[in-house]
Amino acid sequence: MICINIKIFLQNVHKNNLLTNTILETQKDFDIIFIQELLQSIICSIPSSSSEEEEYLVEVLNHPN
Repeated sequence: MICINIKIFLQNVHKNNLLTNTILETQKDFDIIFIQELLQSIICSIPSSSSEEEEYLVEVLNHPN
């Protein structure tokens, strides 16, 4: 398959969730979106298998787009 007109959007969001959400909501005309420096947030604490202290489950934004 040969694609001639691919639209690519690149943006460094500097760990800003508002900017990330805005990009994902508004830039729907692009075929590929690269977002750099996503904010990682703590989802929940989980038991650790190696120590008595709990560890944190960390994940980036989960957006439907």
